[in-house]
Amino acid sequence: MLVALAANLLIAVAKAVGGLFAGSPALLSEAAHSVADSLNEVFLLAALRRSKRPADERHPFGYGKERFFWSLLAAVGIFVMGGCFSFFQGFEALKSGADEKTSGYVAGLIVLGVAFLAEGVSLLRALQQVRRQGGKEGLRDPALRTVVAEDGTAVLGVTLAAAGMALHMVTGQVVWEASASFAIGALLVFIAYHLGREARDQLIGEAADPETAARIQEVLSAQPEIDSVEAVFTMKTGLDSALVAARVDLVPGMDSERVEDVAVRIKRSLARLVSEADQIFLDITDRRAEEARESPAATGERGGA
Repeated sequence: MLVALAANLLIAVAKAVGGLFAGSPALLSEAAHSVADSLNEVFLLAALRRSKRPADERHPFGYGKERFFWSLLAAVGIFVMGGCFSFFQGFEALKSGADEKTSGYVAGLIVLGVAFLAEGVSLLRALQQVRRQGGKEGLRDPALRTVVAEDGTAVLGVTLAAAGMALHMVTGQVVWEASASFAIGALLVFIAYHLGREARDQLIGEAADPETAARIQEVLSAQPEIDSVEAVFTMKTGLDSALVAARVDLVPGMDSERVEDVAVRIKRSLARLVSEADQIFLDITDRRAEEARESPAATGERGGA
């Protein structure tokens, strides 16, 4: 990721210099895009480092959600620094009518060509990492998901900017570059919205993946001491960790000491068979006793007393 950060900074400088030299709003929009990407790389580095800290007294469930928090900041960075500046450049181009020289077009297109190659290589590396981590399963990592989104939008953004510059050069109409700036801004806002929404869901307490929840239900139902599983609640506490709270009804005839031993064994079995189950809480209920207390006969006896 440090290599990607350095590459983004170099690309941002090249786009900014080329954009100022050429007077190109589309190229300046792409420079803002690369600056936003560089800032996001810093956020993601912080996420990877801080989320690995062990649990402590103030944070007994660990710091796994740091990944989600910094991913949310990265989404905000894409919107504010990239999207808004791109819209501003589009409006300025329409208002002032950007006038470029042939040398400016050539310099700008060369910069965009180099940027396209660099961003394309970065996107391919990110996709290879996704495949190494299990394809769709690898995209569960908000940091990796953000990198893939950044690189994908960077390649598309460079393509839009090049198309806008080329059409401006051929037609002499600045509206093409302004439109490219608007399109880049809309693309960045769209990506920022989706990344931010995903980070928000995880921060406010998203449940574990359906596959994980199903495995938890299966493991609990297979325990011989459990008569029925009344409810299972899960919440992600990190990329590969989840809090599990289950309400279970044990088979009748157990004394309190036996119940305690069984609860400990069930927790250990669940932690061993479901790696994501980091914190496990069992609520042992006696459904038959509760049904007996709630039955009309029991209610009538209490009322009569």
